[in-house]
Amino acid sequence: MPGTIDDHFHLSEEQRQFFLEHGFVKIPGCFSRETAEAYTSTIWTRLGASPTDKSTWPTQKLNMPGHTLVKVEDFAPKAYDAICDVIGGEDRWTDWCKDWKDGFIVNFGSPDMTPDMDLDVRTLDNWHNDGDWFTHFLDSPEQALLVIPLFSDIKPKGGGTVICTDGIKLVAQELYDHPDGMTPFMMPRGTPEIPKENPERRKVWNSWVQNPELTRGETFHEATGEVGDVYLLHPFMLHSASRNLLRNVRIITNPPVALKEPFNYNRKDPSEYSLVEQKTLRDLGRPEGLPEWKITAPRERITPARVGMQAELKRKEMERLKAQGLAVNNIAGARVLEGQYPS
Repeated sequence: MPGTIDDHFHLSEEQRQFFLEHGFVKIPGCFSRETAEAYTSTIWTRLGASPTDKSTWPTQKLNMPGHTLVKVEDFAPKAYDAICDVIGGEDRWTDWCKDWKDGFIVNFGSPDMTPDMDLDVRTLDNWHNDGDWFTHFLDSPEQALLVIPLFSDIKPKGGGTVICTDGIKLVAQELYDHPDGMTPFMMPRGTPEIPKENPERRKVWNSWVQNPELTRGETFHEATGEVGDVYLLHPFMLHSASRNLLRNVRIITNPPVALKEPFNYNRKDPSEYSLVEQKTLRDLGRPEGLPEWKITAPRERITPARVGMQAELKRKEMERLKAQGLAVNNIAGARVLEGQYPS
């Protein structure tokens, strides 16, 4: 309406250009420390551990199950607006994932880790790009953006997610070359599933990262920051859990952003390309578009093995909470999580 003041947050031109160059952008101060504390208020009860006794801490990293949902627009409106800017508008964002859940990802480190150790990110063995619940295509709408909200302060060597921006191009090229789709672990469609405990499971990604001819040293970044900061990453971003050498508990989540329609790399009006689409096209060396590319096999959903494992974790967490008479969190308006993904 004429005269209406737009009070929404918008990415600056500098932030937009940074995303196009590096494939990520950090949005500071998206929610308050008090809000974060309310959402994580029962985390130690859920874990069955003591914040002051490290001998009770689980080793390394734990993906906790989700219990409740909060609307991103209410919980972190600045992040909500930034996401809309990056994906090309609110109307492209599907409703089912406009919420964040309290499925925290906690990095504890381990007793053998000390702050004076070196952090060689190329030796990390957890490199991947997200999306273990669908067959991957270049234009897949299911994982349109990787979001990392920070629920704890994270310093260098403090277990922050490590990202490799050169990985975007490598993933994009693989998906361009396989219009019939690839498995979540970047194997050709139809490849038998590799057991989780198999050391070959992340072989492709790890080999890319370990090769300095494919991934330059300057493209590695630790996702550090303060409570309330939110990182928005290109969906093809290679990233890995890191070593928490400081052993200050690191708490994040990884909520997905999905689109109503697949990415479109052949728009009639180039100004309609989202920042994500522009970055993909740039890294493929085809900024004008890909009129010749289309998928050649049906899209498929996959039920990740972790769903069953997290159901058992959730049962145990509920027992601990019930024993102490606690609600899951102290966020007014939080809704019960019914399902992880749409059917």
